[in-house]
Amino acid sequence: MAKLMKIDHLGIAVPDLTVASATYEVLTGAPASHVEEVEDQKVRVAFFQVGDSNLELLEATDPSSPIARFLSKHPRGGLHHVCVEVEDIEATLASYREAGVRLIDEEPRLGAHNKRVAFIHPASTGGVLLELSEAMRER
Repeated sequence: MAKLMKIDHLGIAVPDLTVASATYEVLTGAPASHVEEVEDQKVRVAFFQVGDSNLELLEATDPSSPIARFLSKHPRGGLHHVCVEVEDIEATLASYREAGVRLIDEEPRLGAHNKRVAFIHPASTGGVLLELSEAMRER
């Protein structure tokens, strides 16, 4: 059975990463701990550490990105997803598939921080987009 290890981060869609980052720097009392572009997901992200977790701000880099689609419905931005860390993402996806959970990603893909990620459809999680995250392992 799959085990969720911890909440890795909350993903917050924002229309302007620079403006939002300035606000979150004030809110958290520290600058972003990490900023990068994730080309596969067509976003720029900034992470703000909060205890053992993070707030991830996401800005679309392309009009076809999921964040751009989200912002078309929620122009001011808002909570986009909850990310939970798992020990073995393939085993977790297999367990969920077997249990009939609706998956967005059948296979993990590369996400921010060089982690492998996969998304679970909100139809199976009470309306919440759930991201699974596994740190890259040495192979």
